[in-house]
Amino acid sequence: MSLTDPVADFLTRIRNSIRARHQKLDVPASKLKAEIARILKEEGYIANFKMAEEDGQKVLRVYLKYGSNNEAAIRDLERVSRPGCRVYVGRDGIKRVQGGLGISILTTPKGVMTGRQARREGVGGEILCEVW
Repeated sequence: MSLTDPVADFLTRIRNSIRARHQKLDVPASKLKAEIARILKEEGYIANFKMAEEDGQKVLRVYLKYGSNNEAAIRDLERVSRPGCRVYVGRDGIKRVQGGLGISILTTPKGVMTGRQARREGVGGEILCEVW
């Protein structure tokens, strides 16, 4: 099965796992997905993640995070830039997600970072997704 948009697939799997109340999910690993997972962990949206290997395939295992009354830390995630329609912004074009309640994840020349970090660093880039 060839995926045209592995990042959208990753986000969809997270969304579906949260709706099904799973504790963890496995996705085929890639450096970009690992970076996205790192940011989600740093920002407190997931409990943890790790690289594992299953049947010779590298997988990224993501441990989802739920609050005390079982509500998910992630309310929703949305793919912004798609293979068919890339979305790039300059450092002044990075907008706040949900009035500052969410984060945007960008790929920049300085690596993968949140919109807040990118503004601070003074770099723009491609908006991969928004999480809130």
